[in-house]
Amino acid sequence: MHTSTSHNEIKVWDIPVRVFHWSLASCFFIAYITEDDFIALHSYAGYTIIGLILFRLIWGFVGTKHARFSDFAAPPTTVLDYIKQVIAFRAKRYVGHNPAGGAMVFALLLALSLTSLTGLATYGVEQSAGPLAGFMSTLPIHIGKAAEELHEFFANFTLLLILFHLAGVFAASFQHGENLIRAMFTGRKQQAD
Repeated sequence: MHTSTSHNEIKVWDIPVRVFHWSLASCFFIAYITEDDFIALHSYAGYTIIGLILFRLIWGFVGTKHARFSDFAAPPTTVLDYIKQVIAFRAKRYVGHNPAGGAMVFALLLALSLTSLTGLATYGVEQSAGPLAGFMSTLPIHIGKAAEELHEFFANFTLLLILFHLAGVFAASFQHGENLIRAMFTGRKQQAD
């Protein structure tokens, strides 16, 4: 991987995107490992995730160039073509998100939203707490159990997406000779060739 100096690097990821990224990763990890054992911590992490998702949805429209959804939204055919190019080791380098990375942003936001929504429903039924408690407490218990099953499914599905995300980061870093993890800390990447 390149150890480039700052004179051939450009700013790509702004501070809000980087804080969002690492905060979301931390909160998901906390929520995932606390599960049933530390419900208060699990709930705080979940509420923080909801706030982070809402922030990212807004920042996706009003943020800096590479933070905007319009910068990396690509049709499914473009995403599939890009993945084929990655497998063939002919993938084009992108300064911002590549098509697969952009698709992953949307997939993770959706999966985390569904995880959060089903978590709120479960919390309402099982703990009679949270913003959905009034509604959920009036429903039959089997609805609560279904919400819990869906919550666990979406949490595990999100974890699977995260593993694919990490594999994509490592593949792109290797193919293009750049450290994408470092870039998400510093906000800087090498200029386009």
